[in-house]
Amino acid sequence: MTYDEMKNLLNSISDPVQKLELVMDFGAHMPPPPENAECHDIVGCASRAQICISGNNFYGVADSALVRGVVAIITAMVNGKSPQEIKKMDISGEFAGLQLNLGVGRLGGVNSMIRFLQNL
Repeated sequence: MTYDEMKNLLNSISDPVQKLELVMDFGAHMPPPPENAECHDIVGCASRAQICISGNNFYGVADSALVRGVVAIITAMVNGKSPQEIKKMDISGEFAGLQLNLGVGRLGGVNSMIRFLQNL
């Protein structure tokens, strides 16, 4: 699923609990990284999370359903983009615009993922 499709679905829901359920559904349907992908642990995330890269394609792995969904959204935002294109993106602003009710611990992990991607 593309990021635009995810964003449109999330924007069509006003109930915060239903939004988080949809985020978890995104994670449940995220494809696994290919064998040749280079995976990086995300330091600062409350759960174990990795972002994996194969060319300009991004994948994610996480041990929590909610974090897996967050990784699915963030990797969809940058999928197909070069490191230079990612550096120019306002990933934080775009993610904030989704209006997900995440706790402080989860937001710390989101910021760690964004920092990792913008420092590729």
